[in-house]
Amino acid sequence: MLFHEIYGSYYDAVAAVLREAVEGSLTPRRLTELVRRKAFNESLLTIPDGLRGGQWRLLHADLTTPIAQPPTMPLTLLQKRWLKALLLDPRIRLFAPDASGLEDVEPLFTPDMLVYYDRYSDGDDFADPGYVARFQTVLRALRERRGLYVCFDSPRRGETRLAVRPQYLEYSEKDDRFRLVALSGRGRWTINLGRLTHCALAEVSPEAPARAAGRASVSFELTDTRKALERVLLHFSHLQKETERLDDDRYRVTLWYDPEDETELVIRVLSFGPVIRVTAPERFVGLLRERVLRQAALSDGR
Repeated sequence: MLFHEIYGSYYDAVAAVLREAVEGSLTPRRLTELVRRKAFNESLLTIPDGLRGGQWRLLHADLTTPIAQPPTMPLTLLQKRWLKALLLDPRIRLFAPDASGLEDVEPLFTPDMLVYYDRYSDGDDFADPGYVARFQTVLRALRERRGLYVCFDSPRRGETRLAVRPQYLEYSEKDDRFRLVALSGRGRWTINLGRLTHCALAEVSPEAPARAAGRASVSFELTDTRKALERVLLHFSHLQKETERLDDDRYRVTLWYDPEDETELVIRVLSFGPVIRVTAPERFVGLLRERVLRQAALSDGR
């Protein structure tokens, strides 16, 4: 592991508590609040008692601390090189992250060293100055909860102009594209950012937003062979999910997704082969069966 356990939630929670203790502003209520926010619910059973009960000797009974300076967590050179490598990713750079302190650090690897499989080659041009500017306008609208005026090329409608209320950004790993999900008085829109030709901030969306479309779900049973559970949870990390353990190596996973992404989800579920067995809904099972039969027919035709 590149990052030591001291960068985990437990140490982060204790460090936050000690910073306020050094400043002299720590209260019992604030101690509980910091632990709940920085760590996990069960941490309330151990961290406050460990700090206040003398077990760790980091807090006095009055919530002051013998520590003179706030705790810091300096990064190792290896960790800095890893972070520098991530910051070279053009997708991450769209979010304009703060790279201060890493100016003279050599990256652990560079983007040209990575080879992607099962990805279309005509993804968004993340380095295009116009794309970057439009992306950051969309991002600002989301962060400030403002409306947007957008103009984009639609394959079916041609040039389209809309006033929308942005909901969220999503990234398609297979298409290598960012998409904006937004609402307008004309309905719900999923807009490829690569098709945007213009966008500008609005104080509020001039049109009343439509109700968001409901989400769909799919449930499947998974056999955890060759770290299948880890691979599935990582692969679908961008989706809301619920995981239930059935026995030693079997799990039930439920994913919630946008119905517009259903075809892509069918393909991605099929990519895991026999380690996944979809159980519900029956309509999704039918889509899987139909796609497998169609692929088999194409193979026989060869």
